[in-house]
Amino acid sequence: MELRNWRRWDWTIILSTLLLVFFGIVAIGSATHINQTGFHFSTLVVKQLIFFVLNVLVVIGLQFFDYHKLKNWANGIYIITILMLLAVIFVGTSALGAQRWIQLGPITIQPSEFSKLLMIICMAKMLSSRYEQLNSFKSLFIPAIYVGFPILLVFMQPDLGTSLVYIAIFIGMVFVSGIHMRLVRIMGTVGTLLMPFAWFILKDYQKQRILVFINPDIDPFGSGYHIIQSKIAIGSGTILGKGLFNGTQSQLNFLPENHTDFIFSVIGEELGFIGCSIVLMLLFLLIYRSISVAYTCNDKFGMLLAVGIGSMLAFEVLVNVGMTMGIMPVTGIPLPFISYGVSALTTNMISIGILLNISNQRTKYMF
Repeated sequence: MELRNWRRWDWTIILSTLLLVFFGIVAIGSATHINQTGFHFSTLVVKQLIFFVLNVLVVIGLQFFDYHKLKNWANGIYIITILMLLAVIFVGTSALGAQRWIQLGPITIQPSEFSKLLMIICMAKMLSSRYEQLNSFKSLFIPAIYVGFPILLVFMQPDLGTSLVYIAIFIGMVFVSGIHMRLVRIMGTVGTLLMPFAWFILKDYQKQRILVFINPDIDPFGSGYHIIQSKIAIGSGTILGKGLFNGTQSQLNFLPENHTDFIFSVIGEELGFIGCSIVLMLLFLLIYRSISVAYTCNDKFGMLLAVGIGSMLAFEVLVNVGMTMGIMPVTGIPLPFISYGVSALTTNMISIGILLNISNQRTKYMF
């Protein structure tokens, strides 16, 4: 994409992304500021801003790159993905009972975040060569094993939330690859029947999260504390919110993880229903545009890339927002572009760069 052809750029994607990051920076600043006298740039805000600027440069650079080359690199990308996830097991650092991070000097990265986008690229290549050929369980076996190994490595960290994101991406991409609906019905039925047995492979804290999702009051000062405080925060924001830096649940530290997993609760409390609606509308626009880009794309690989990105964003929004409102179990899935996290922000920004690249090349061929 040439810079002089700026009118071709998908400005809905660009503006939605910029506004979401702006909301995120403000919300992180409010959640982490030291006192009640006004906005202060905390270390986390500065770090998020720095990586946002760096990622903007990466997104611009991606527009001079032909995304079709990713198809040729997919095998190498898959190997890199597996090696990153294995590295977490052997040299990863632990926090909050999970080993999901690797320390690189002053920066902590989460390979499972990057691997979501890397696996979208790998699955796009595999499924594009099998397009409209997924008409039997035998034809699904290799794709399922292909994505199943990384899912297993992520689940072992343990990171159930990211594992579920992988599955959601896989389902979305397989669905548009022309899978026979008879297989969908059979797998849906079998999956439903086997779901109760999944209970026995969950860790104790994961079981507890499901129990408190059903009834948070069974452990109001333990596992249910997050959900209860989050619902209080969002409900107390009413229509217009209490104003930035004025939320009692977030500012007085009643709300845990208020700059990461529960950042939507901060927005609900301080900016109210209006603020939440704006954020959700912007996220919906991004998901809608990813579907639109996929629908009008002129090649199967680009179409599957766009669907994978859209599936990832849609599932993360559904689970994170649902979790903060008490209609989904608590999982460690960040809200795209809003939650603090260098790895998540970088993954999402590069995804947007690829989506813009697909959109621009699609527009070029259409006109």
